[in-house]
Amino acid sequence: MLVDNHNRRINYLRLSVTDRCNLRCLYCVPHYDVTENNQSRILPYEDLFRLARESVTLGISKIRVTGGEPLVRPGVIGFLERLAALEPAPELVVTTNGILLKKLAGPLWKAGVKRLNISLDSLRPEVFKKITAGGELKRVLDGIDAAQEAGFPPPQINVVLLRGTNEGEVADFAKLAADRRLSVRFIEYMPVSGDPKWRSLYVANDEVIAALERDHQLTPIESMDGAGPARYFQLDGGEAKLGFISPISHHFCASCNRIRISADGHARGCLMSNETTDLVPYLARGDEAIREILTTIIRKKPLRHEAPESVMAQGWVPMSAIGG
Repeated sequence: MLVDNHNRRINYLRLSVTDRCNLRCLYCVPHYDVTENNQSRILPYEDLFRLARESVTLGISKIRVTGGEPLVRPGVIGFLERLAALEPAPELVVTTNGILLKKLAGPLWKAGVKRLNISLDSLRPEVFKKITAGGELKRVLDGIDAAQEAGFPPPQINVVLLRGTNEGEVADFAKLAADRRLSVRFIEYMPVSGDPKWRSLYVANDEVIAALERDHQLTPIESMDGAGPARYFQLDGGEAKLGFISPISHHFCASCNRIRISADGHARGCLMSNETTDLVPYLARGDEAIREILTTIIRKKPLRHEAPESVMAQGWVPMSAIGG
């Protein structure tokens, strides 16, 4: 069992396979063009597989594959099949923007992926296009349908609210959850694009909950993710669930159970930290060296994240490069 120096059990790996994406969401992609980054730095699948395998050997029981948009990387289905076949088998989850899901939902299910998280920040086509710099809402909605038809349990829909853009759609997302029997999670905006004016866009989840409670009954329920960061509520006594992830207003550092590995092989113990470890040299030294450095990273995981302004002052790395 992996335990850090603050007695938290670490059993969850977020593994990025690419920093490329087919959307350019306002809160994720920096002002420069990430597609111009040096793609030769992205690790081959074999190296990413070794990092995942040794993580599982140490006690990681859940792997979430992220990006960028993980489904844009060629060969991702075969890679997921290999992850699903690890022993002991981890819970394998994919986070996607849903653009390619209509075509790939079936292959993902057959590969052994157990659950999907789908980013969807507006139910209004023009607003969705604005947030994503040209994305087509219908492709995501079709992808949600395809996922359920393929056999997946109801996907979790992740919504980042931005003041002045989509904060008026809270009731629409509650209706989506009820109509499609989904779980919708509202995630507070974090300054992961390096925008110094991020607080003008920030919407606290307490404000969202207060707005929902004017028209709906929210009943607290146990976390759907075990030790995950979201607070969950049953919506109006039905099958729909609403979750709230509040890293700014109610940080969940005391229960954080994860580490992250970016597509270029950098590990970090905290999303809102610039402290990283380059794993590439350890890949050359063998599997024991990989296990030793992962154990060290986990033990040194910080107790809590710093204030957003402090992190940005150190030179913030965008979410598209970190891996969600």
